[in-house]
Amino acid sequence: MASSTSPQIKDEQLRAWQAFLRAHSAMLRRIGRDLDEAGLPPLSWYDVLAALRDAEDQRLRQFEVAERVLLSTSGLSRLVDRIERKGLVRRVSCPTDRRSLYVELTDEGAAMLERMWPVYARGIAEDFLPAFGANPDEIRKALETIAEGCKAAGAALGDRAAAGR
Repeated sequence: MASSTSPQIKDEQLRAWQAFLRAHSAMLRRIGRDLDEAGLPPLSWYDVLAALRDAEDQRLRQFEVAERVLLSTSGLSRLVDRIERKGLVRRVSCPTDRRSLYVELTDEGAAMLERMWPVYARGIAEDFLPAFGANPDEIRKALETIAEGCKAAGAALGDRAAAGR
């Protein structure tokens, strides 16, 4: 039951939110299935490899990878364990902080990313982009606005929690 202080959301607004969630889930399942059928690693591996490829020096501290791929640090640690066993990444000591490790993309990881991309791109091209017509820029801007608003709200909540200690 909704509280009297909850925001008023119209039915069509709620349906838009639900459609977004269903579309997101369906896209991830489709791309994941396509990767599996092609004999390639899961989509979560692609996300880690791409985050490293896009980083300066193709390496990040483990917590930075977790932030970029939206995983807890413990969840990411287990994922990196599996990816590292396949030789696609390696952990490297941080020279300035002995408690920290970098996760670094290997040549094999870069090659795997290149193998995975056409499968990933096909899902985007066939199922995502056609829904936005010739110019998806308006949707991108709206989604970026949502993400920034959520980050700002999260930061404000963290500031309030820190002030209450």
